[in-house]
Amino acid sequence: MFTVISITSVLVLLAVGVHYNALLLLSGFLRRRKVHVRRWVAVSILGLLFAHVLEVSIFAIGYEFLDGHEHYGSLKGYEDEPEGELYRVYWYFSFVAYTSLGFGDIVPTKWLRMMTALETLTGLILIAWSASFLFMQMQRFWDEEPPPQ
Repeated sequence: MFTVISITSVLVLLAVGVHYNALLLLSGFLRRRKVHVRRWVAVSILGLLFAHVLEVSIFAIGYEFLDGHEHYGSLKGYEDEPEGELYRVYWYFSFVAYTSLGFGDIVPTKWLRMMTALETLTGLILIAWSASFLFMQMQRFWDEEPPPQ
C-alpha cells in the first residue's frame, strides 16, 4: 500500500509540475508576442492538449511499472493484447482514468484502484485549471482587442 501511494504521489506531483510549467510557458509566450486572438486560441489549445497528453503518459508509466505485481494489483481486461504492445493498454487506460470517462473495459484491482482514483481526481483538477486559464486569458484578450466590424 505504501509503495503505491508513494509512487502515485510522485506521479501527481510530476503531472502538476508539467501543467504548471506548460501554463507558465504559454502565458509568457503569449505575453511577449502580439498574437491575433484566433492564433492565440489555437496555440493555447494545442499547448494544453500536449501538456495533458504528457501528464497521461506519466501515469501510464506508473501503471506499466506497477501492473502485475502481486501486492499492488493489476489491470484486468486486456488479456488479448500482444505482449510487445502493452504500452498502448496503459496509455489508453490512463486516458480513460485521467478524463474520468470510465469505460470499464479495463479494470484495476487491489491498490491500483487507489492510483486510478487519484489520477482521475488529478485529471479533473488539471482540466479545470486549463479551462480557467483559457477563460482568464480570453477575457484579457477580448478586453484588449476590439470586436471585428
